[in-house]
Amino acid sequence: MPAAPKPEILAAFEAAKGFMPTAEGLALYEAAVEAGRLGLPLLEVGTYCGRSTILLADAAREAGVTAVTVDHHRGSEEQQPGWEYHDPSTVDPEIGRMDTLPTFRRTLHRAGLEDHVVALVGRSPQIAAFWRTPLGLVFVDGGHTDEHASGDYEGWAPHVAEEGLLVIHDVFPDPADEFTGQAPYRVYLRALESGAFTEIGVTDSLRVLRRTGAGI
Repeated sequence: MPAAPKPEILAAFEAAKGFMPTAEGLALYEAAVEAGRLGLPLLEVGTYCGRSTILLADAAREAGVTAVTVDHHRGSEEQQPGWEYHDPSTVDPEIGRMDTLPTFRRTLHRAGLEDHVVALVGRSPQIAAFWRTPLGLVFVDGGHTDEHASGDYEGWAPHVAEEGLLVIHDVFPDPADEFTGQAPYRVYLRALESGAFTEIGVTDSLRVLRRTGAGI
């Protein structure tokens, strides 16, 4: 049977602010449990308010490893004022810019998972440039422009260990979804065409790939 989170973890995930549907969250959790067996950290690019981090953290706790989550916490393109996914409650009233870090910390505290997560606050390429640790799983769920999606892939995919997993969210093959998922789709195709990754799972817009070769 597929690995599934405990009811209280699933409830915390569903109660958290964010956009990941439950079916995709369950697929992410299953991938994280499998990757955790490698004994390496599980890393997420794109924290937002910690909804998916709950699942990675619980899988990491079960495996005795650490979940790492990377975000500048100023919101991606579609979360800015005037856009469809903007949430005014995430704006810092003092500076007038988004700041999802406090919400994220409350999310982890409520779920009892603070001790199992390292949050790196900064821009993904800047952090990836000095990262040296092999990873059991990389979950790409950051910005949806080609610049950001490609940067996340190029920065973090090289650190996926042999037999590790690369998980890509918001993969939408339909050109009508240019703004919401075409850049992740192009990254997904690039990963497959590289020969370094083999697809092992599809759940709606979530793709799970295993490293089966060298490179990216």
